[in-house]
Amino acid sequence: MLTISDQFPLFKEYSADKVLTYLDSAATAQKPLSVIQAEEQYYRQSNANPNRGIYELDLRATEIHETARQKVANFIGAEFPEEIIFTQNTTEAFNLLAYSYGMPFLKEGNTILITVMEHHSNLIPWQRVAKATGAKLVYLYPDENGHFSDEELQSKICDGVKLVSVHHVSNVMGTLSPIAKITELAHQIGAVVALDSAQSIPHMPINVKELDVDFIAFSGHKMYGPMGIGVLYGKKELLEKMPPFMSGGDMIDFVSEQESTYAPLPRKFESGTRNVGAAAGLSAAIDYMQDLGYDKITAHEEELMVYAMNRLTKLPFITIYGTKNPKERFGVISFNVNEVHPHDTATILGNDEVAIRAGHHCAQPLMRFLHLTACCRLSFGVYNTTKDIDTLVESLKTVRRIMGFES
Repeated sequence: MLTISDQFPLFKEYSADKVLTYLDSAATAQKPLSVIQAEEQYYRQSNANPNRGIYELDLRATEIHETARQKVANFIGAEFPEEIIFTQNTTEAFNLLAYSYGMPFLKEGNTILITVMEHHSNLIPWQRVAKATGAKLVYLYPDENGHFSDEELQSKICDGVKLVSVHHVSNVMGTLSPIAKITELAHQIGAVVALDSAQSIPHMPINVKELDVDFIAFSGHKMYGPMGIGVLYGKKELLEKMPPFMSGGDMIDFVSEQESTYAPLPRKFESGTRNVGAAAGLSAAIDYMQDLGYDKITAHEEELMVYAMNRLTKLPFITIYGTKNPKERFGVISFNVNEVHPHDTATILGNDEVAIRAGHHCAQPLMRFLHLTACCRLSFGVYNTTKDIDTLVESLKTVRRIMGFES
């Protein structure tokens, strides 16, 4: 069991007289000191606008930015650093993909296939593409445990499907999508596969060559890095065919009064001043995770999941959504306190300094599929321990008492 919360300044500095139980890492993870220091050091020692000047300070900023790109490429097994496009977050990555791939290359008669479990970031952009191009948007539906049957996959991944865009790990159900099967079926019919890895990359190693997906998107802030930076990985041959998403400074090669030509990858997709400080922080976050090692991270989180599911399933007033098998869940547990609105639950827990999420979790179609309007969600990070689960359980008992129930 990892005991490393002392590496995260927020837990010390949150309050002099309160102890925070933070169980909302799926929304954003806390940052280790090394990440905070890397971003601060950039602004103290190397702040300049990258790719613009030839003086020492600008060269430093450019090197930090491009070193971070190479580190991300190595981290996920990309063949070329130019396959790494820096964005603000996963949301921008999917909007880039929808605008620069979906709009130009999809048309009436084509099908876009997603799942009903998608975060809105991987749903609304495809709704817009479908409306603009005449393509049809079709959904995969899971069973009650959050799993997709072979029959569902084989019946939906069929002729006419040109793009499949799915989550790697559900931000509500915590289940892992059968990516190998989806990719195999999709590529057999010539479809492109995009993967939302925002909820998986904090918990498990990702290798784009092994997964063989065509695009992957994730955010720095969910993997112990800063807010304001995310990644879109794309296979080079696809990215080279795609037009830019945003136009302006630094994404051009030559501009005349009537025409422009665009810079080569990756700059074609990175207009304007880049968030170099966040890139420095993301680079440090990768170092931090690699120093810990995914073997330790996954073992620790598996232990937490087993412990949490064991304790929660023994509470008769708790309903858990999705599989009850802790070995099939990654990072999150969604639940409700019976007969208590999830916002009331989260408010009372918050009064006990227990931080969870309550709401529709940017997954309203999934909520309707589950016959819910909202639910509570707890999620783990490397800094959590079984003590945090014990604190949560006791606070859930308080919720029942405050809401007028005997147990």
